[in-house]
Amino acid sequence: MVAVSTRLRAGAALLGPAFVAAIAYVDPGNVATNTAAGARFGYLLVWVLVVANVMAGLVQYLSAKLGLVTGQSLPEAVRDHLPRPVRLAYWGQAEVVAMATDLAEVLGGAVALSILFDLPLLLGGVITGVVSTVLLLVQDKRGQRPFERVITTMLVVIAIGFMAGLFVSPPSVSGAVSGLVPRFDGSDSVLLAAGMLGATVMPHAVYLHSALARDRHGRNPSVLGATKADVVVAMLLAGAVNTAMLLVAASSLQGRNGVDTLEGAHAAVGSTLGGGIALLFAFGLLASGFASTAVGCYAGAVVMDGLLRVRIPLPARRIVTLVPALAILAFGVDPTFALVLSQVVLSFGIPFALVPLVWLTARRPLMGSYTNRRSVTVAASAVVFAVVVLNVALIYLTTSA
Repeated sequence: MVAVSTRLRAGAALLGPAFVAAIAYVDPGNVATNTAAGARFGYLLVWVLVVANVMAGLVQYLSAKLGLVTGQSLPEAVRDHLPRPVRLAYWGQAEVVAMATDLAEVLGGAVALSILFDLPLLLGGVITGVVSTVLLLVQDKRGQRPFERVITTMLVVIAIGFMAGLFVSPPSVSGAVSGLVPRFDGSDSVLLAAGMLGATVMPHAVYLHSALARDRHGRNPSVLGATKADVVVAMLLAGAVNTAMLLVAASSLQGRNGVDTLEGAHAAVGSTLGGGIALLFAFGLLASGFASTAVGCYAGAVVMDGLLRVRIPLPARRIVTLVPALAILAFGVDPTFALVLSQVVLSFGIPFALVPLVWLTARRPLMGSYTNRRSVTVAASAVVFAVVVLNVALIYLTTSA
């Protein structure tokens, strides 16, 4: 028993990097898209979350494997295989994706502070930026493990905040099962599906995970088994939280007016499920905004350093990337609309992260005996194909409507 307990503790000590990456999968953009999907289409798009979560688990493991086998982050590996002009263009699209990510996360934190403390959105955005900077300082000064513990604690808060409603208003089992059948209902459902996919399979999390695994364990393929467990547990938790958001909205908010905004969704949760559940919802949203914006900024720094060999102190980068989100708030753009739109932008950035990841991890000269099996390469290629097809359908349906 002692030996088993010792092995379990040793295995648990290897967990952590995937939980930091998983924060990207439960950020305010997820709240906006999943709540909107459930409120507008009921259980119709449950299948999108299931498929997206399976995709996410596969690509996050491949990203971590790349870092552990090669000792390089994904951006560093991409840099070594691209000429400078292409590399600069590639970095440019990655920065656009990073800005869209940051926009969603800061807006979510601002909305949560407005709900909880009636603060102006602009002030809430500033506070979110300050708190995320403090979190980045933990990583910068104290190292990765304390940062992992802080982010994992916030992930637990997020899970409680968004899953509590299931116990007050359980969803329809038959409705949830019917939602597992892939289908759409017009161009609006395709737009939301693309947003849900962009919010679940996050490009910056794919870039980041390779660095997180490498920095925690070094170039050490022997921990791939523990890394696989890390990814499975983290993705199951993130997937459960995302599904809970949609199910709560489908069972309690469908057909209600005004639930197409985060503020409206919070008010509707309060009126249907009670003030306690609404409070947990707001605190879950706040933790999501604080943690995800710190992780997103960290990912942006990894991308810039890896592709350009340019390293900017994390707090300085945090200040610069905060400006677009604060500008959106200052000009009075509807935050929920901006959140959903940012997730669509993220969806278009996914192939730029996934294509090189699949290609690199399938190259025997780079990966050696850890090269992807043919079945893994086929599955990962199918993920990329599905993303591209969904985005082409999105363009067609929204322009022809």
